[in-house]
Amino acid sequence: MPEKIRIVVVDDHPLFRQGVVNALQLTDDIAVIGEADSGAGALAMVQDQLPDVVLLDISMPGWSGLVTTEKIAAECPATAIVILTSSEDKDALLEAFKSGAKAYVLKGVSSQELAQVVRTVANGDAYVSPSLAAHMLLSMKQQPSTDPLQKLTARECQILSMIGSGMKNREIGESLSLAEKTIKRSVTNILQKLQVRSRVEAALLASSSRQSVNKGK
Repeated sequence: MPEKIRIVVVDDHPLFRQGVVNALQLTDDIAVIGEADSGAGALAMVQDQLPDVVLLDISMPGWSGLVTTEKIAAECPATAIVILTSSEDKDALLEAFKSGAKAYVLKGVSSQELAQVVRTVANGDAYVSPSLAAHMLLSMKQQPSTDPLQKLTARECQILSMIGSGMKNREIGESLSLAEKTIKRSVTNILQKLQVRSRVEAALLASSSRQSVNKGK
């Protein structure tokens, strides 16, 4: 049986959030693994749970949905971000995709349509509500930092070090008491952050970076 699409729902309105959760839980292939009511809470949950998809409102207290999108996209690029909002503002739409969102959906969408959007982005495709589709821009890549390793979290650096030692995902998971699927998703995040195609390239980049730092001391 195929694994379910794991999602986190983020909205500061409990009633609406619960409605979305209840609707998606009725599907056979989607599992809601967490809820949050703020951007900071969303980022922490996504970093901890590494879901396949996160649904975000734009208007929230503290960080806006756009700021939260940018932070999640930078920290966990393997997680697809869906903006679920009542805003039809074209600038917000464009900023959402520039920030790293994969879909922009209006809250008037039906539960069946929302579930299909979740499946679409989980498969690596983008989506925007038809009424706003003409205003969608091509995705813009972020400028790489001087040292790509600075993009990695402490846990990702630890996993990268283990990769450099020749350890497999299963072995890393056992060593860190984490599921192999979690390690696999972390490795995907690492490869995307470092903009490399394989574990070998990531390990070589890390080794090269450490050698440069040591020479500079």
